[in-house]
Amino acid sequence: MKALRYYGERDIRHESMDDPALLSDRDAIIKVDACSICGSDLHIYHGHGFSEDVGFCVGHEAVGEVVEVGRGVHRLKAGDKVMIPAAVGCGACRACLAGVVNLCENNGAGCYGLSAKLQGSQAEAVRVPAADMNAVKIPDGVDAEQALMMTDALATAWYGARMADIVPGSSVAVVGLGPIGLMAVDSAFVMGAHVVYAIDPIAERRALAEESGAIALHPDEAMERIKEDTHGRKLDCAIEVVGSDKTVDFALRLVRPRGTVSVIGVQQSRRFPFPLERAFAAGLTFRTGTCSVPEELPALFPLVQSGRLRPERYISHRMPLSQGAEAYRLFEAREAGALKMVMLPD
Repeated sequence: MKALRYYGERDIRHESMDDPALLSDRDAIIKVDACSICGSDLHIYHGHGFSEDVGFCVGHEAVGEVVEVGRGVHRLKAGDKVMIPAAVGCGACRACLAGVVNLCENNGAGCYGLSAKLQGSQAEAVRVPAADMNAVKIPDGVDAEQALMMTDALATAWYGARMADIVPGSSVAVVGLGPIGLMAVDSAFVMGAHVVYAIDPIAERRALAEESGAIALHPDEAMERIKEDTHGRKLDCAIEVVGSDKTVDFALRLVRPRGTVSVIGVQQSRRFPFPLERAFAAGLTFRTGTCSVPEELPALFPLVQSGRLRPERYISHRMPLSQGAEAYRLFEAREAGALKMVMLPD
């Protein structure tokens, strides 16, 4: 099969690799109908990945069709259309059965496309372990592109908003307006936010946030505008969706005493100078972590089916898989309005 393979900094190649095969009776093989690039894939693209491996297939967002299942798979059959959430678990422990695969009690937690251990989904096909748990049938009323956005991006945005303690009437800041940040803006409004400040240096992304009803601000003006609007009180909640020390510190400065900061931007910082004295004095709540997609899907399916959330509107490009290297280049450079890059089989 053809797949996008990582060989080093800014070196993604569309190449042949072995077809995926069943390694367990509980596995399934999925023919990929569409896959997409996540912002966290840029860590790998920049050469600061999560493994020393090279030559592995990247990517962790995909939808497709079941083509083969092991004898131990009971919920899926050939022909089923499924979404493949970014992370996996053993599918049998208490945590996995509750949908929290990143707390898998049998050391089965993992993510596609970070190393050769679990090959990624930016390919023509992918092996799904413990498929009854780790592949989800696409329900009626959800199309393939919407399901693709729910394999990670929308679920993470919803998780970030949920972790921010948003309640009806809340005032919220979203720092970073990539696809997840824009979906976090939408999620905040669905949860009842009274006002959402959407903060990003890119004008086109701010314009998209304004279409959702947010007050869109450049980072250079955000603090003073928020202080002015709130008479110095600042905001109830902030969601950080970038993953840098600078933006985390900025988010911490945007909230009022006893406010909440939710950090979902992928972190690789090991020496963040957390302002513990200030946070202690203000009684701040600080949360960070990764989303377990299955945990969020029960809330998201009806919101997408009813049209209250429309994640597909943030897809900016649809390109053939063979142009994957160019898709990564455009996404990194933010050229041509690049926002959410979807790749389709050639």
